[in-house]
Amino acid sequence: MYSEGGPAFTRATVAQNSPLLVGLDATDKYDGCGTATVTRTYAPASPPVALAVAGSDSGGGAGIQADLRTMAAHGVHGTSVVTATTAQHTRGVEDTHVLPVDHVRAQYRAVAGDVDLGAVKTGMLATAPVVGAVRDCLADAAVPVVVDPVMVAASGDRLLSEAAEAAYEELLAEARLATPNVDEAEVLAGQAVSTPADAVEAGETIRETGVDAVLVKGGHLSGETVVDTLVTADGVERFGHPRVDTDATHGSGCVLSSAVAARLASGEELTAAVGAATAFLARAVRYGADVGEGPGAVDPLVDVRDDAAREPTAEAVTALADRLLDADVGALVPDTGLSVVGATPRAETRDDAAAVDGRVVRTRDGPRRVGAARFGADDDVAAALLDAREADPSLRFGAAVRRNAAVALAGDEVPGVRSRGLDDGRLCLFGPTPDAVASALLAGEPTADG
Repeated sequence: MYSEGGPAFTRATVAQNSPLLVGLDATDKYDGCGTATVTRTYAPASPPVALAVAGSDSGGGAGIQADLRTMAAHGVHGTSVVTATTAQHTRGVEDTHVLPVDHVRAQYRAVAGDVDLGAVKTGMLATAPVVGAVRDCLADAAVPVVVDPVMVAASGDRLLSEAAEAAYEELLAEARLATPNVDEAEVLAGQAVSTPADAVEAGETIRETGVDAVLVKGGHLSGETVVDTLVTADGVERFGHPRVDTDATHGSGCVLSSAVAARLASGEELTAAVGAATAFLARAVRYGADVGEGPGAVDPLVDVRDDAAREPTAEAVTALADRLLDADVGALVPDTGLSVVGATPRAETRDDAAAVDGRVVRTRDGPRRVGAARFGADDDVAAALLDAREADPSLRFGAAVRRNAAVALAGDEVPGVRSRGLDDGRLCLFGPTPDAVASALLAGEPTADG
């Protein structure tokens, strides 16, 4: 231990040349192997806090597991009240154990009595007594409550008894928002829902329970566009996004309601929170987690993973440009410059695509790279790459060169590489890796006369 008018130094590894070693007694602080023991200053964060009241999914795709990941992805500290445990996997549910009501209440008291909650979301509540207990717990909660009324299985089977379904009306009276899917909206409203207009009518009927707003999710309605309908006292808002061609939507309801709750806990207004949450879910569905033998689950960490890939992606784009320069590809450089681009694994907007700033240009001393890769660069090749990814999301890197038949043919022969012409006469080659793009370009590189 070492203290000299400040914090005591205890065990932590520090480089031998660290400033922390300056002025310290080496016999006490430095072990002769390049390390010293120190205590670092505590620097905590104070994130918003939200509570998830739901069942546990042992498969990890839905329930409390998905709720907490979603909250964390939004920078919110997630707490939990577990209502039931399940033995389930990607193929289905094998067993369910509902926890004692007294224990559910105890969990809530423990959390609510210790932290300042910013919002609450409810998911699977399983039985009428549990629904009633949760309603009693939340009766005095002075924070927004989002109710995901888990009533109907993906197969269409009813999950709750009539008594439990009836108990939901009292819970909804305590809620800021309810997020039923079409099947659940039909149960709560007592009417068929087959069109967006029906969703509005059902939402208005459900609002009569006392809930402030209702988001009728449109995933079960037909059409190429999924339309989620928000019904509030102020009117109707619709949020649409292209349908993703997959049945791997396990956890989608949990993720959406948790995303709304997290945003409400952070102080967002309801309509803005719902709009952002529906867009967040669309990405979580498209770039889901393919695990297990059954359909996969949505991935609420999609943006976290993509953010982590930004720096490596930019570095790979710059390295690809340098590799082409080292190979002396002067004959491939168009008069407007050779564009080299890359996209994060889940890129959908220009901000997710990086391009070499200023491109690779011709000079008297040969081609050179003007700048390094930069995200959000105004590059039409980056736009073309994003467009190509709509059909083939594996495409991540590309280059636009002088149009040349040899290069086009070579591109077609490299696995995973796609070629596309631009209106200005350039040829784009897109591939899943920098190596694939480089291989195609170099295999078909024309001569100076080509």
